[in-house]
Amino acid sequence: MSTRLPPAWSKHLKGLSGPKASPAMKARPLPRSQADGLLLKQALEFQQAKRLPEAEELCHRVLARTPNNALALYILGTLGIGFDNELSIKYFERAVSQDPQNPYFHFSLGDTYLKVEEYARAIMHLRRASELKPDLVEAFCSLGLAHLEFGEADSALSAYERALEINRDHPLVRTSLASALISVGRMDEAAAHLKESIERRLDLATAYSAYIFSRKFTEEPPEFASMMRELSNPNLDPASSQQLHRAAGKVLNDLRRYEDALDHFHKAKENTGYYDLASYRGKIDSLIRTFSPANAAPRVGYGDPSEIPVFVLGMPRSGTTLTEQICSSHPDVHGVGEIGKLRRIALSLGFTPKSAEAFNRSVRSMTAPHSRTLAEDYLSYVRQMAPNALRIIDKRTHNFELIGLIATIFPNARIIHCRRDAIDTCLSCFTSNINQGHTYITDLTTVGLYYREYDRLMRHWQAVFPGRIFENRYEDMISDQEGQSRRLIDYLGLEWNDTCLRFFDKDSSVRTASSWQVRQPVYKSSVKRWRGYGSKIQPLIAALGDLAEV
Repeated sequence: MSTRLPPAWSKHLKGLSGPKASPAMKARPLPRSQADGLLLKQALEFQQAKRLPEAEELCHRVLARTPNNALALYILGTLGIGFDNELSIKYFERAVSQDPQNPYFHFSLGDTYLKVEEYARAIMHLRRASELKPDLVEAFCSLGLAHLEFGEADSALSAYERALEINRDHPLVRTSLASALISVGRMDEAAAHLKESIERRLDLATAYSAYIFSRKFTEEPPEFASMMRELSNPNLDPASSQQLHRAAGKVLNDLRRYEDALDHFHKAKENTGYYDLASYRGKIDSLIRTFSPANAAPRVGYGDPSEIPVFVLGMPRSGTTLTEQICSSHPDVHGVGEIGKLRRIALSLGFTPKSAEAFNRSVRSMTAPHSRTLAEDYLSYVRQMAPNALRIIDKRTHNFELIGLIATIFPNARIIHCRRDAIDTCLSCFTSNINQGHTYITDLTTVGLYYREYDRLMRHWQAVFPGRIFENRYEDMISDQEGQSRRLIDYLGLEWNDTCLRFFDKDSSVRTASSWQVRQPVYKSSVKRWRGYGSKIQPLIAALGDLAEV
């Protein structure tokens, strides 16, 4: 459950907390509205004190006698954020239905839709929030991100610029605007905003990190010394420390000072928690049992025969962004980035972060009509972003876990599996600025052991679905760009187009850690990059075992 309310919500709820009970009021039964107000005021106090179950219980007490109390529904929605976003959406939807003129209710609903990557719905409610309260800067920031993720870069930039007009000192505004500018390749403009954020100490660590990861350095920039001064501050919070160490490591890595770089990357991972690798192994075991050849055979012919979906997947940092950019440079192909729609479908079937058993039961009992319903849900979602494309690419890397589901609901979907040298892949994951959803990148040993589980599952998919998965090696893309690009387009069932060779000129946003790299022509410096680290990465090589090509 959420342990705090975002600023806009906190300010709003304080105004709705209800009256204080006077001695006279305590002497007689209160009218229902006043009694509800007092309970909800106490629920807010419990929430601020992180006594979340008690806050939840009070809200349910109010709803038991006033089923449509908008504030109780709203507070319950805030309690679920990050814990059960789908449930939060249901509460927020009910709150909006009771009070459709409340900008905060629309903002909360839109922002939670954004978290689950329902961008069209997020845009609708965030836009309504900004209309009802034109100075709600958080709504414009979220609206900008929703537009950006939906592939509407111009609308995103307009929303961020409006947020900047409202409050030039808001800590999120400049870094968010800069992130949008980076995604569309306007690096110099982004740098200007980030440098101003640094000068004015607005969202400082994020600004440093975004600036450092948006370019490659051939000499030590002045920002490096100032980052080191920030790191010497004994009062620096852990999140900022992680960002600054990661950014410092990136600079040193660019300068080929590999041992010093790795020291910073290790410090960035300190106190990031423990990754339960045993549970993940169990999850892979469960997937392999569910999608055994014998279990997969009865579902042949299920799903929708559409050839529109294309899934580019594999470990992060394995060339998935490069592959998507090359393919989506074709006029009949549209890339929608790393969307989570397939994972949401899997979640609805019981696929949880630590277990796949409920998911497996759902898959085994799935009927042909149900599989077609799931497929249509996915197709209607991606068609919103590219209604006329012949092929739509979903580049969610960890969809490698869901190839069995893909094969069940889309028997004709193309699946492109990106592979790269195992040591380079794991090292690049460890040193990159990817965090959310990648908690296995805690240390070199863990990421190496995780890679072995990924490899085990991919070998299973190749055996169960022979000929369905196109293996695309990063090193082949680098050594023979045109030849491999032609093979990719042929696999998609399309005629060759020369625009695919100039993918770096493509006018679209790129929302990954590779945003600046994919705007460059193909370069070879990332092949066998791990050799520069010497014995420092021996724990990774040992964890990879026979998968390490030394």
